[in-house]
Amino acid sequence: MTIVLVILLLIILLLGVCVFFYFVSTQRRLVTLDENCKNALGQIEVQLNSRWDVLLALAKTAQKYAEHEGKTLVDVIAQRRQGGITTAQDVARQEGEISSIMSRLMAISEAYPNLKADSLYQETMAGVKQYEENVRMSRMVYNDSATLLNRAVRQWPSSFIASMLNFREREYLKTDQEQKKGMPQIFE
Repeated sequence: MTIVLVILLLIILLLGVCVFFYFVSTQRRLVTLDENCKNALGQIEVQLNSRWDVLLALAKTAQKYAEHEGKTLVDVIAQRRQGGITTAQDVARQEGEISSIMSRLMAISEAYPNLKADSLYQETMAGVKQYEENVRMSRMVYNDSATLLNRAVRQWPSSFIASMLNFREREYLKTDQEQKKGMPQIFE
């Protein structure tokens, strides 16, 4: 009888240790996935800030040709680039603001044909194109990271641990079709 009791206690202890190690490994995996999402959002913020820098350079170049409009754009860009990115809505907000600035810059460049021929303007536009691509790639990385976290948060049994530890699903970044329609075509 005592041997059976000892074996039963060992089995219970072994199961408890297995559950404990599963809990710890799942918590670590969830933390890693959550940090990957935060890192991806941080990368998007870095790319958007770089984009703002390039737009500021573009506005300063335009300022040489259109003094009033250029100064207004420089001031607007300086005001709008404030604020960090912690959610998908923050990304969408900044994308909308950048789209608005790009529309205004395109209008200035159309009004001043010499501006389009300026080599600094052309180089800066190439920089804008590169940052557009960087932001696109950063958005894809974020959505991939969010997918991994969301799966872990929703799938059983890790969902049980995720709910206990307050891990939540992340919202995906989406392309706003209305914003996309209003975005000026600056690259052929």
